[in-house]
Amino acid sequence: MQKILVMIMAGGEGSRLFPLTKERAKPAVPFGGKYRLIDFVLSNFLNSQMYSIYVLTQFKSQSLTEHLQEGWRFSSILKDHFILPVPAQKRTGESWYQGTADAIYQNINLIEGHGYDLVAVFGADHIYRMDIRQMVNFHTENNASMTVSALPVSIEEARSFGVIQVDSEGRIIGFQEKPEHPRSIPDRPNEAYASMGNYIFNTDFMLDALYEDAADKSSSHDFGKDILPRVFPDERVFAYDFRSNLIPGSSSQEVGAWRDVGTIKAFWEANMDLRNVKPMFNLYNGRWPIKTTMYEGPPAKFVFNEDGRRGQAVNSIVAEGSIISGGIVQDSVIGRDVLIDSGAAVINSLIMDRVKVGKNCKINMAIIDKDVNIPEGIQIGYNLEDDKKRFSVDEESNIIVVPKGYKFN
Repeated sequence: MQKILVMIMAGGEGSRLFPLTKERAKPAVPFGGKYRLIDFVLSNFLNSQMYSIYVLTQFKSQSLTEHLQEGWRFSSILKDHFILPVPAQKRTGESWYQGTADAIYQNINLIEGHGYDLVAVFGADHIYRMDIRQMVNFHTENNASMTVSALPVSIEEARSFGVIQVDSEGRIIGFQEKPEHPRSIPDRPNEAYASMGNYIFNTDFMLDALYEDAADKSSSHDFGKDILPRVFPDERVFAYDFRSNLIPGSSSQEVGAWRDVGTIKAFWEANMDLRNVKPMFNLYNGRWPIKTTMYEGPPAKFVFNEDGRRGQAVNSIVAEGSIISGGIVQDSVIGRDVLIDSGAAVINSLIMDRVKVGKNCKINMAIIDKDVNIPEGIQIGYNLEDDKKRFSVDEESNIIVVPKGYKFN
């Protein structure tokens, strides 16, 4: 069995998700009623039986660190079973992380001298399932020095990605950063490979590449922009087709499903997908579970209030501890310990933990972050000009975002 170290890049600032990232790093943003974004990549590694994991943090990491400590701790009995946050420490100079390669280089002491055969470097803020052992097997079978996880996308979509060119065996022979005319996959003229920013390295190769890159003052110190173009002409560097990755219990619809939730619109759409009868990403696959922190509160409850109104939720997800008391929830995702009071209506919205929606409130096309108390009769999502005066409104989608802890006058 190969000894594999996992390095998860969780320092993302997530400026396009503001104000959800006002007080937390992007990987710590809540998702799907009970999860954080980082739970998906961590679950993939644990389900793939890889247990030596460092999580590299940087921006506004307190919420993320607390989440890891509460829900992702191993017993200390097994030496190589750990999930540990590693804050940016400026070990190699006076700068914070300059790029993905620099982030690993600044923590190279965690790799050198520990006998790891391979190092997996993955991002922390995408929604997908992946058996990473299958990618490792592909890497080993091809005697590769470096393997890049690649997502097949249409030629039109490829213009927004770093595009990998491969030969008929999957070996990388070119790389284009957001090209106007992407090169297609051999024998698949309508598709191109987009880099997912997830890598498997032979450890010795990686260390040599990092030292060489660190010495190059003209480099931006990024794996995709700098190291990949430098090494593929001379080294065995391969693209792993993510669509070939098969997960136990998954439907054909989920094969190759990968969501980038980097914008408010994409984040809202990914959450809303979960409420569907046949979502693209199915949370209910017990053979490849998505793990998160344990919750010790009560189950959700739907009750008649004192006026005789019945609390109900239609085509929605409602997490533990929430009470729908005479209100109605439709086409929405409701987090933990939320109260929807009498006469209130929540439609097409994402409500995060510990939000109270007062009597007769109307909420539509909104994201309400944690710990917000919405007074009786407030309407959100029905008058865009009024909403813009009080809240953050996404220019692309007109989705209203109420920040964490927002206080109404």
